[in-house]
Amino acid sequence: MLTPAGRNAFREFLRTEFSEENMLFWMACEELKKEANKSIIEEKARIIYEDYISILSPKEVSLDSRVREVINRNMVEPSQHIFDDAQLQIYTLMHRDSYPRFMNSAVYKDLLQSLSEKSAEA
Repeated sequence: MLTPAGRNAFREFLRTEFSEENMLFWMACEELKKEANKSIIEEKARIIYEDYISILSPKEVSLDSRVREVINRNMVEPSQHIFDDAQLQIYTLMHRDSYPRFMNSAVYKDLLQSLSEKSAEA
């Protein structure tokens, strides 16, 4: 999660598991946290909500009802931290569920191989 190459490889793996939306949601939340302009925060929060929180979205992430209710209440006046609890819940899900499988996947092994080849060339 710390490097773009690592995130891209993990995202590629999640795509094969049909759970890429978790990574996309996490990255969108990271971008929202960097925003300072109130109107842009509101717009980005609305887009994130429609893309990942709304029960009508095909990319809906799996959240418990408590977190979903808090987000629904806070959408009236969203801040750049409106999705923090949801982001933590999704991060924890990826860390406990998807990431261990990723570490044993061909995608991860290919990434390690390419990195070791690059360092050997340097």
